[in-house]
Amino acid sequence: MKGNNPSVLRLVLRVLQGVLIGVGAVLPGISGGVLCVVFGIYKPVMELLSDPFHKFKTHVPKLLPVIVGGGIGFLGVAKILAFFLETYPDPSVCLFIGLITGMLPSLFREAGEKGRPKASWAALVIAFAVILALLLSLNLFSVTIAPNFGWYLFCGFCLALSVIAPGMSFSTLLMPLGLYTPFVDGLGSLDFSVLIPAGIGAVITVIALAKAVDALFDHFYPLAFHAIIGIVIAATIMIIPFGTFAVTPMAAVVNVVCILVGIAAALALDRFNQSIPVSED
Repeated sequence: MKGNNPSVLRLVLRVLQGVLIGVGAVLPGISGGVLCVVFGIYKPVMELLSDPFHKFKTHVPKLLPVIVGGGIGFLGVAKILAFFLETYPDPSVCLFIGLITGMLPSLFREAGEKGRPKASWAALVIAFAVILALLLSLNLFSVTIAPNFGWYLFCGFCLALSVIAPGMSFSTLLMPLGLYTPFVDGLGSLDFSVLIPAGIGAVITVIALAKAVDALFDHFYPLAFHAIIGIVIAATIMIIPFGTFAVTPMAAVVNVVCILVGIAAALALDRFNQSIPVSED
C-alpha cells in the first residue's frame, strides 16, 4: 500500500493542477496556458493538440487527470463568476483588474525566460498601440455588440487561444467588447446556445492554430510573449470603470479595495505555482 502512495499523490496533484488551470482559463487575467507552462505540461498539451490522432494513446492517459480537473475548475468557477458579475458588476471588474495587474510580474518573468532582446519591447509597444487603438475606436464609434451565434464562435476562439498561447487570457478581448459576462453566464448555466458555438469555435481554433502557435513560440518566444503582454495591458486599461470611482466616496473605496484584493490574490497564486515542483512526465 505504501508503494502506491506516490502514485496516488501524483494523481491528486495532477487533478489539482487541472482545477487551477480550469480556474485560470475562466478568471480574467489568469491564463490557462501560463499555468500549463508553470506546471510543466504545456509541451505535452501542445503536442496532443497539434497531432491528436498520433498522440492520443501516449498523451491522453497522462493528461486525463489534468483534463478532468480542468473541467471541474472551469465550469465550477464560471457559475460563481456569472452571479458576481450580474450582482456586483463594478466591484467584480475591479477585482479582475487587480488579478490581471497581479499576474503581470509572472507574465514578464515567463516572457524573459529565453532572453529579452530589444525587438521584444518593440513587439510589446506595437501590440499595445494596435489593440488600444482598436478598442478606443469601438468605443468612439459606439459600436455595441449583441451576443449571438457568430460572437460566441469568437468567444470559443479566444478561449482556445488562452490555452495554446501562454499569457493570453480569453477575458482580455471579451471584457472590453461586453461579451465576457454573457459568455460566462452561458457557461455557468450550461446554455447550449452558448456552449455549442463556443465549442465549435474552440475546436476550429485548435485545428487551425495549434501547430502555428506552437511553432511561433518555439522560434519567436520573446517577441510573441511580449506582444501578448502588450495586448493584456491595453485591454485592461479599457475595462477600468473610471466613472464609478466618482459616484460616491464609498464606491471608490470599494473599487480600490477590490483591486488590491485582486493583486494580492494573483501574487499569492503565483507564489503557490512556484512552490509546486515541475514534472515533465
